[in-house]
Amino acid sequence: MRLNFHKKLVNLISLILFLSALNVSAQMRPNHEGYFDVRSATTILDKQNYLLDARLQLFLSDEALNALNSGVPLTIELNIEIIRSRRFMPDAKEDELQFQYELEYRPLSQRYIVRDVQGGTQDSYATLFSALNKLGKVQDLVLTQNSSLDPLTNYRFRLQALLGTKQYSAPLRLLFFWRNQWDLKSEWFEWQLRR
Repeated sequence: MRLNFHKKLVNLISLILFLSALNVSAQMRPNHEGYFDVRSATTILDKQNYLLDARLQLFLSDEALNALNSGVPLTIELNIEIIRSRRFMPDAKEDELQFQYELEYRPLSQRYIVRDVQGGTQDSYATLFSALNKLGKVQDLVLTQNSSLDPLTNYRFRLQALLGTKQYSAPLRLLFFWRNQWDLKSEWFEWQLRR
């Protein structure tokens, strides 16, 4: 009976290690510093609003991943600029938008929570891969009303995804400044508004 108990214990430990390895392999990345990338973005006119559809690739650094697994919520920010094209003058920034999503790990339930900070909605995921996949699929995000844009003017949009650190205390932000694994941000992705 004791031998049977030890076999079950070894099997349980093996299963836990295997699941941990799966969770880490979901974070496969070319380096341990992580990276954010905007793969595609487009705007769609739906009734009176322009909506954003975008695909992001989000890989957390080891430090961010360790912080998340230790109970520190991470904030993923989407910065969007609406730029008015002008012929004889420099282009003008018409509007600047910011959307925030919070990613949190709850060790008791072993679930990853993705919360839309502005909208107040949240979803629960069994794996980090699923949670990051959800964050990477931006759909039907309202950017602006059609009536607020001049119909005779050309516009372009710019999108950047980044790991926000503003919510942390000043000493922590100072520490993050010197540690490049917390400086996760994509390049700006730009596209023309099609009417």
